[in-house]
Amino acid sequence: MVIISAPNGARRTREDHPALPVTPGQIAAAAEELVAAGTAVLHLHVRDASGRHSLDADIYRAAIAAIRAAVGDRLVIQVTTEAVGMYSREAQMAVVRDLRPEAVSLALRELCPDEASEAEAGRFYAFLARERIWPQHILYTPAEVLRFDRLRRNGVFADDHPWCLFVLGRYGDQAAGDRAQLDAMLGAADCSAFHWAVCCFGPWEHEAALLAARQGGHVRLGFENNLLRADGTLANSNAEPLADFMAARRDDRQVVTAGQLRHYLADR
Repeated sequence: MVIISAPNGARRTREDHPALPVTPGQIAAAAEELVAAGTAVLHLHVRDASGRHSLDADIYRAAIAAIRAAVGDRLVIQVTTEAVGMYSREAQMAVVRDLRPEAVSLALRELCPDEASEAEAGRFYAFLARERIWPQHILYTPAEVLRFDRLRRNGVFADDHPWCLFVLGRYGDQAAGDRAQLDAMLGAADCSAFHWAVCCFGPWEHEAALLAARQGGHVRLGFENNLLRADGTLANSNAEPLADFMAARRDDRQVVTAGQLRHYLADR
């Protein structure tokens, strides 16, 4: 089982939580705690000088360098391409071509929104495969899961067994995720044909992670989606909800390290 940590996201600030890591140094300090707690993958968002979400390659490089200085190769660093209403799909693809990160998250609805975009997206996914950049495809609805599986079967991703993330709920107090959403996404396609993980906005994050672990999925936890511990109290750090998950899980699956994940991906 792969544990992904999303310590900051694109929208929250230190006004939302005083320990939200925003600067490269803050993210690097959080990374050290997360590695110790069992994280293999860090889902990375960066901010510009004003604190706004950014896809600037140089800002990414500074953050990646700080994380590597803190934890070495003990984390797979997954950069986001999330648009947040600010970036075009061309700009999203351009930063990946410039940065050539180890891993990247890509919202299907942004990178490949319709049939007309499939050929261009397919060329981009082929570039990722050639460059050995590991993509995780972000899915928000059962319909997107169904389309993702169709594109997989049609070879668009240049990978017979791609990785995806089911996002339960949305950013905002009135959009928390729940079990019905997870059940609907798992029921939309044969999920045994690809690798899936779950993240959940709101207080059901803990239960969503436990359920995903029991059902063969992978998990993503962190302040991007939820600020609370399993008992409903405010977490002091990103590592605390992860520690709650590790203490509560009753599955017998191995939690893999970044090195083990890299070895698996290299053998694809």
